[in-house]
Amino acid sequence: MEAEAADGPPGGVEAALSCFSFNQDCTSLAIGTKAGYKLFSLSSVEQLDQVHGSNEIPDVYIVERLFSSSLVVVVSHTKPRQMNVYHFKKGTEICNYNYSSNILSIRLNRQRLLVCLEEAIYIHNIKDMKLLKTILDIPANPAGLCALSINHSNSYVAYPGSLTTGEIVLYDGHSLKTVCTIAAHEGTLAAITFNASGSKLASASEKGTVIRVFSVPDGRKLYEFRRGMKRYVTISSLVFSMDSQFLCASSNTETVHIFKLEHLTNSRPEEPSTWTGYMGKMFMAASNYLPAQVSDMMNQDRAFATGRLHFSGQRNICTLSTIQKLPRLLVASSDGHLYIYNLDPQDGGECVLIKTHSLLSSGTTEENKENDLRPPLPQSYAATVARPSTSSASTVPGYSEDGGALRGEVIPEHEFATGPVCLDDENEFPPDVLVESCHLFANDDALAGLGRCSLQASRTLTLLRR
Repeated sequence: MEAEAADGPPGGVEAALSCFSFNQDCTSLAIGTKAGYKLFSLSSVEQLDQVHGSNEIPDVYIVERLFSSSLVVVVSHTKPRQMNVYHFKKGTEICNYNYSSNILSIRLNRQRLLVCLEEAIYIHNIKDMKLLKTILDIPANPAGLCALSINHSNSYVAYPGSLTTGEIVLYDGHSLKTVCTIAAHEGTLAAITFNASGSKLASASEKGTVIRVFSVPDGRKLYEFRRGMKRYVTISSLVFSMDSQFLCASSNTETVHIFKLEHLTNSRPEEPSTWTGYMGKMFMAASNYLPAQVSDMMNQDRAFATGRLHFSGQRNICTLSTIQKLPRLLVASSDGHLYIYNLDPQDGGECVLIKTHSLLSSGTTEENKENDLRPPLPQSYAATVARPSTSSASTVPGYSEDGGALRGEVIPEHEFATGPVCLDDENEFPPDVLVESCHLFANDDALAGLGRCSLQASRTLTLLRR
């Protein structure tokens, strides 16, 4: 649920936000600007509380927060090949990784962190930032399109499998193996997303007219929704509600579509009493004798609810969230505003706009009190937690198949934490002993692996291509 804002909407108006993303459970909104980034809490309709803000990194174009933790990942146009991972409550940098080309997108859950480049996807273990796998055999992916299940018990990954068709590769982020390929659309993919449990996968093509939902991991088509027939659109975001009952899609038009995932019952009255009932029965009967393509079009479900925006052509993202015990539709736009709508979960229809927040106004938000108690910013994370290392690093064989080291190389067994890393509020990421920075370099000729790495006494891990 992340978007990088376009250069500017039609009419020459420059986008106020360079990027914006909702966190995994839709309880927080992150925005990136030329000045830095901000994190907001989404616990209230009337008030938008700023949880954290930083101007240390300018020109941010990717910012992702891990659920409601203090772990935030940032990428800047000043260093587009470098991923920076921070613990904002402690005011410390956990690590930074550099890659062979520009970072296009980042996805994360409590077990995995995905870094998507145009021709490679890196899978890290988020608890110690160890590189587990480099997926190289993928077609060019200039949009950085990929999805990661937020359910860490399965950690499914999805990415385009073709440059010309809407094929989706489903990958297991735990076993690090391909599960299956799904022939989702005839045209090139524009959006893919998992539901919260990782049991469903939704997709849309560049035409933007049809949205399909597939079961995971078998790839069987479950639902097919028609967003529209009159014109092609650019789908900018696609997201399930947390309970998987609804699917929301926004585009470059002024309408946000919400579809309801429900199984239609076969029970119908023997003698429909209305004209529409007769027509419906007639079409259902006729569909049995029509070509499959025509029959599918007749049986496609339309939007259950819609949200009307007062603009079109601007980059935006949407999400469905429960705020103050009621279902809401949220839309963040590149013009620097957050729009909150009421959604009727029973009858659907047009959603009612109830609040508009400015994401850039100064003085309208307050820092979270918990964050006001954080210690002063140290010079580096290592200056706070590093301890002299008296033991020499042991070694384990390299793992070239997983992109960890060159074939035959030996890498040190790096110990990032003394025990399991918990990401809850009481014992949050990072652990007490962690590296200051992790530099991951790979040139164009060596994407298949990383070189030898050394563990220094200052606890700074450097992975260098030898």
